[in-house]
Amino acid sequence: MQLKAESVVPIHGLPDNAARWLNTLGDPYTRTGADRDGRVSIDWGVYGVPETFVISKDGRIAHKHIGPLTPEALENTVLPLIRRLRQQ
Repeated sequence: MQLKAESVVPIHGLPDNAARWLNTLGDPYTRTGADRDGRVSIDWGVYGVPETFVISKDGRIAHKHIGPLTPEALENTVLPLIRRLRQQ
């Protein structure tokens, strides 16, 4: 929700059966989709939720964060990486 509030980057998600949760707690996603056949999860190496991916401009996975995205992970890893990727 912080990333959305600060308009840091567009956030895309594949929330599985999460419509009620998103409607109640807020929806940070710019776009959402569904992985109906599980192919995206297999291709991206997902094995649990939550997982967060930072995708570069050329569509490559620049970073994969496994587990909840904590304020520390956001400030120490994800945001610095986003800043570096924007400079490229």
